Amino acid sequence: MAKVKKVKKETIQDFSKYIRWFWMLFLGGVLIVFLVFLLASWGLLGDMPDHTQLENPKTNLATEIISSDGKTLGKFYLNDNRTPITYDELPQNLVDALVATEDARFHEHSGIDARGTLRAIAFFGKNGGASTVSQQLAKQLFHKREKANIFKKLSQKIREWVIATRLERQYTKEEIIAQYFNIYDFLNNADGIRSASRIYFSKEPKDLSIKESAMLVGMFKNSALYNPRRNPVGVKNRRNVVLYQMEKYGYITKKVKDSLQKTELGLKYSPESHREGIATYFRGYLDGYMKKWIKNNLKPDGTKYNLYNDGLKIYTTIDSRMQKYAEVAVQQHMPRLQAEFFVQNTTKRNPTTPFLDLNKKEINSLLKRSMKQSERWRHMKFDLKKSDKEIEASFTKPAQMTVFTWKEGRASEVDTIMKPIDSIRYYKSFLRTGVMSMDPLTGHVKAWVGGMNYRHFQYDMVKQGKRQVGSTFKPFVYATAIDQLHYSPCDEFPDTPFCIEEGKFGNAEEWCPKNAGGEYGGNRTLKNALANSVNTITARLIDKVGPQTVVDLAKKLGIKSDVPSVPSIALGVPEISLYEMVGAYSTFANQGVYTKPVMVTSIEDKNGTVLYQFKPETRDVISEETAYVTVKLMEGVTQSGSGARLRTKGADKYRADYKEIITGYPYQFTNPIAGKTGTTQNQSDGWFMGMVPNLVTGVWVGGEDRAVHFKTVKYGQGAAMALPIWGLYMKSCYADESLNVSKASFEKPKNLSINVDCSKETNDNDEEGPEEVPDDLSF
Repeated sequence: MAKVKKVKKETIQDFSKYIRWFWMLFLGGVLIVFLVFLLASWGLLGDMPDHTQLENPKTNLATEIISSDGKTLGKFYLNDNRTPITYDELPQNLVDALVATEDARFHEHSGIDARGTLRAIAFFGKNGGASTVSQQLAKQLFHKREKANIFKKLSQKIREWVIATRLERQYTKEEIIAQYFNIYDFLNNADGIRSASRIYFSKEPKDLSIKESAMLVGMFKNSALYNPRRNPVGVKNRRNVVLYQMEKYGYITKKVKDSLQKTELGLKYSPESHREGIATYFRGYLDGYMKKWIKNNLKPDGTKYNLYNDGLKIYTTIDSRMQKYAEVAVQQHMPRLQAEFFVQNTTKRNPTTPFLDLNKKEINSLLKRSMKQSERWRHMKFDLKKSDKEIEASFTKPAQMTVFTWKEGRASEVDTIMKPIDSIRYYKSFLRTGVMSMDPLTGHVKAWVGGMNYRHFQYDMVKQGKRQVGSTFKPFVYATAIDQLHYSPCDEFPDTPFCIEEGKFGNAEEWCPKNAGGEYGGNRTLKNALANSVNTITARLIDKVGPQTVVDLAKKLGIKSDVPSVPSIALGVPEISLYEMVGAYSTFANQGVYTKPVMVTSIEDKNGTVLYQFKPETRDVISEETAYVTVKLMEGVTQSGSGARLRTKGADKYRADYKEIITGYPYQFTNPIAGKTGTTQNQSDGWFMGMVPNLVTGVWVGGEDRAVHFKTVKYGQGAAMALPIWGLYMKSCYADESLNVSKASFEKPKNLSINVDCSKETNDNDEEGPEEVPDDLSF
């Protein structure tokens, strides 16, 4: 019996030895793990972010351009098109999809999912990984994927665990989710959930549906593999996996899951690049504006702001709705005008097409000058260090290129093979346009269209381009005469040939302007003369007030371009930008007060701190009475002059080339409109300036070169080239009642001493109608 007890005692002693070893190994393992994590936290296993970096992780944020109605017009960025949003701006179905798919126990752990980790170790990762959302965020923010040996990968994983636990202490669960959505690269310039939502579905994140949210969350697995544009089938399958997970964890019902899994992706791809989207020309202007502002405004620490990485917010005056209406008006009118231009400028009809009035030598000189101004020449000359002879030779060698075209009435592109020199001639055959719309009281620019297609025509015809303004300059002459001589719109002048002798105003020779068509006769009121753009009477007025007085007024009206003090300015020979002309005309609508056009109202940094706040720049230029009388004169243009088609309905015609009925003049405006058409010599430029009490809009249409123009005034006048865009734009603005574009009369001064009611006048010329304009171009 004693022997048995001795054996049991020895067995117990042997067993206790194993227990001690177990606890020693266990505690040693815990100690080692603790030590490893401690070393990692000290940064001995690799770089670790400090407290400041955790609190303010460095990410590149795009600068956002915001319209006056709160829409994003576009962004400035180099590599990262990222605009962060808060958790409150995320839809619940997007958050549910993320948690169900990526981290089902997200709300239960503190950065590391112990169950998931043990499962991953036990099954060697075959039954799913163990990375939590916090760990994935840590990797996105502070680490790049290691391609080295297993020890470095393990070291990175340990550091991610440490960072994840720190993030959990630093931020709330909601903030971690928001950061993860904001940091992820969804490809195709879709950096962060806001860009991804806008680019793939043309909507803000808060408006994402369940299936759209599921698709975007599915991309977290591997956005390079699950790219909606390149692998739609794979993306759909992955989306359906996310929907399955959402049903598995009770976020959606089986019925909803089964229904959504049968649907297509429903992409509405809208790329956000600098050359695409809305208000591209305005954004091009804004790029230069911001670079000047940054140069003169430093950060508190003395460093410069970065337009592409610092996440600035630029609040602009552009109204996204009005901008869209202006762009659509251009897209409606220009292809039809261009189609007629091509018909009239075939090689058979015009051997020098698209040029008129130039001989072969002049054309070659023009093309060579354009060659030297091209990006191709600059690249070969300065980047490739090629000689002029080598560069010129390259322009005669056929090359593959993508060129602009109007296809079925829409802007399009076509791949072709063409000599670069021929492409220059090809692009010069296209008519260009510019549109600017502004609130005359505040100076806020509401719409800015610098051309037809920014990708192919980058020269901005709102502020950058300057062209002869033609008869749109005449209201400045009339306003000067009213201001200086107190003329009434009802005052009459003889419509007979008139000359200003040589040297009277410093002019080198006698100036004898002719009326369009060479027609004269009888007397005309000033109202009738301006409505029908009678040159002789405008000449008589500038003879009475002197060119310098008119120049002085033009400068006060905001015209900074050169306006020579010579009589011929009365007919619009100065080259002025559309931007300047709209600002000047706004003074008449604003009761004689000039308000400098405003495009940017404020600038904020990424934290919402206001860095810039605009201050209005205004000045009294002419009396309220003079401004009102000038407006009443310009109302005559749309009542019985060259702009009267705004109030009539033209005949509909069938255009075989478009295979559709083209509506004549669908405007039929009945409200007061003041305006002026303008046509320069040889029909090289067509203008229309139109005003209602709270909106002034200018339109210009013409070729890149003055030698590109219609042969006759029928199609080449401002009423045919520019006025239809104004009419289409205003028709859309009036249809959108939320814009509150005025249909009221211009405000009459209380103490008006000049007679503006010419209704009792018996002059037969007052009944003259507008010049002939083709129905099929005026809609």
